[in-house]
Amino acid sequence: MFCGDYVQGTIFPAPNFNPVMDAQMLAGALQGFDCDKDMLIDILTQRSNAQRMMIAEAYQSMYGRDLIGDLKEKLSSHFKEVMVGLMYPPPSYDAHELWHAMKGAAIDENCLIDILASRTNAEIFQMREAYCLQYSTNLQEDIYSDTSGHFRDTLMNLVQGSRQEGYSDPAMAAQDAMVLWEACQQKSGEHKAMLQMILCNKSYQQLWLVFQQFQNISGQDLVDAINDCYDGYFQQLLVAIVLCVQDKPAYFAYRLYSAIHDFGFHNKTVIRILIARSEIDLRTIRKRYKERYGKSLFHDIKNFASGHYKKALLAICAGDMEDC
Repeated sequence: MFCGDYVQGTIFPAPNFNPVMDAQMLAGALQGFDCDKDMLIDILTQRSNAQRMMIAEAYQSMYGRDLIGDLKEKLSSHFKEVMVGLMYPPPSYDAHELWHAMKGAAIDENCLIDILASRTNAEIFQMREAYCLQYSTNLQEDIYSDTSGHFRDTLMNLVQGSRQEGYSDPAMAAQDAMVLWEACQQKSGEHKAMLQMILCNKSYQQLWLVFQQFQNISGQDLVDAINDCYDGYFQQLLVAIVLCVQDKPAYFAYRLYSAIHDFGFHNKTVIRILIARSEIDLRTIRKRYKERYGKSLFHDIKNFASGHYKKALLAICAGDMEDC
């Protein structure tokens, strides 16, 4: 993270919040054949996640129905994915995305990478708990059965949520950097295991020092070295971990840019990142996007999405609109 940065999301708690009134307005918006999509956007994208949970509780109490169930029934396509996604608590949303990434027609390895390479120990613990509650199965076991090789080993390490926190040792950093350098030279199974153990278990503070030492030893950035030495999803996962240590909002800006421009607008990736980061660092992600790609994220979404789906994404992305 760049010095002086203040990481900030785009969605904040609404002032003068009244969950009963919001629940009533949502019930009205969902009535009839053609529901009031503008009303759904105006309410659900302008409330914090905690406030949305209170709205859902009021809705259930007043109408005896599940708000997520009604949204699923009344809406369709990507707009439904956005509105329903907003109604999950963050750990449940991560669990939902991971489940669908592994249980769909094909495994979405990039979803596994985005989530597990970027979450804190606490977020991973809560995600595992939510996964077990929602799907009556174990996240670790599903990852083990649905992935393979060193990619699986690294995911399994990350999902333990056992990264050191707040600890750094400059002397050890030089040793770790040498291990990483050797791993990029030798590429044996043992060296790959050492590489992922360091990247998955050392604290962010320690890894900052390790990356500096690696540059000193090799004359090369670690991301470039990994890209030169490895390939496939194992390589992508290692790079994601390094980028998240260096600057997490920049990593997500890169992922959004790729999803918008490289894949003909990869809707699932765009939706997942915007919702998951909306109260954490989406405003900072927006800033990185503009710095690195010369166009605003708001502009690119506007050009590639359409209809109420576009309006919903823009409402999440916009925040105070200061640097859109």
